[in-house]
Amino acid sequence: MSDFSTQARAAEQAMRDVFPTTPLQRNALLSDRFGAEIYLKREDLSPVRSYKIRGAFNAMRKQPDQDLFVCASAGNHAQGMAYMCRELGKRGVIFMPVTTPQQKIQKTRMFGGDSVEIHLVGDYFDDTLAAAQQWCAEEGGHFLSPFDDADVIEGQSSIAVEIEAQLGHAPDHVILPVGGGGMSSGVKRWFGDRVHCLFAEPSGGACLRAALASGAPVALDHVDTFVDGAAVGRIGAQPFEILKDVPLPDVLSIDEDRICTTMLEMLNVEGVVLEPAGALAIEALKDVRSWIRGKTVVCLTSGGNFDFERLPEVKERAQRYMGLKKYFLLRLPQRPGALKEFLGILGPDDDIARFEYMKKSARNFGSVLIGIETKQPENFADLYARLDAAGFAYTDITKDETLAQFVI
Repeated sequence: MSDFSTQARAAEQAMRDVFPTTPLQRNALLSDRFGAEIYLKREDLSPVRSYKIRGAFNAMRKQPDQDLFVCASAGNHAQGMAYMCRELGKRGVIFMPVTTPQQKIQKTRMFGGDSVEIHLVGDYFDDTLAAAQQWCAEEGGHFLSPFDDADVIEGQSSIAVEIEAQLGHAPDHVILPVGGGGMSSGVKRWFGDRVHCLFAEPSGGACLRAALASGAPVALDHVDTFVDGAAVGRIGAQPFEILKDVPLPDVLSIDEDRICTTMLEMLNVEGVVLEPAGALAIEALKDVRSWIRGKTVVCLTSGGNFDFERLPEVKERAQRYMGLKKYFLLRLPQRPGALKEFLGILGPDDDIARFEYMKKSARNFGSVLIGIETKQPENFADLYARLDAAGFAYTDITKDETLAQFVI
């Protein structure tokens, strides 16, 4: 057994003094759908509802003489460190962006209690990180990175130790969400070549794919922060050293709207609450259907810190992805009966979800923003055919990201 394997096993055993093993559950719905034995590693059921507690615990236990720990985080890493500060009797100083939702700030305070203090600094995470590192350098604390730290990587690898023990053997495939790479590199290092590891990234934060293509970590020009638990602009240097030989086909980029469909299904059908990053691995199953048939597959549900105030947005994005909801601009004649004529064109399953009409004087036509929900995607082709036949002019803006930011 290698030194890393020995240390990972020791980390996993030490964690049992703080929290129990997270469940590994066979999922009948997914197993039947994909013709495989699909298991979910439920990191969303840890004490802080994410795997981040593992890396924080391991890094902090290896600094027994350090009393002050500092981090910058807008979510799960902050909560994991806060929990461990209270558990280990350490002082924690956590920097969070000013724009962090109150729910995340309150949960961090709840986990840390009197052991932590929270500083809200900067509108963007880069500003928050710089402030945290400067404060740490001046005060002499230990800066705890969320992923670019050998002890954190070792702590996250305890997930793999548990998976193998719970199954009684190594699985054929493990699907891992990727953000900064701490957890995915730790699991990959534990399993080595014994398991085919697949890596799922949000399309708007595909930093592992970019690093593999460039041969080194690179900063993305833009990051879509919707999948906040995995939306990282640059993969960590230490994780990349472990992941640098991963074949590009094993890295799966998943559209953010697609992830929403899995979040809704897991909530409505299975009663499992997942944050966007927590649903990444499950959604990736669709992309590797031919690889996994008849195999044993573990999907890591990395977290369940979901603010239900975001549920309308998740539903909206899922409907748009599935083709069940569309937005378009309609050029409506400014004459009596024009609106009634349009309403008569709608099909029996077409429901108006949004309608904004600006009647303008001295013009023959007015612009209408319309949102339509329906039961089958093909209904829109029929609706547009009827609009064309009636002579209505319209523009589908559902996938126009620029317009969507302002009007949807």
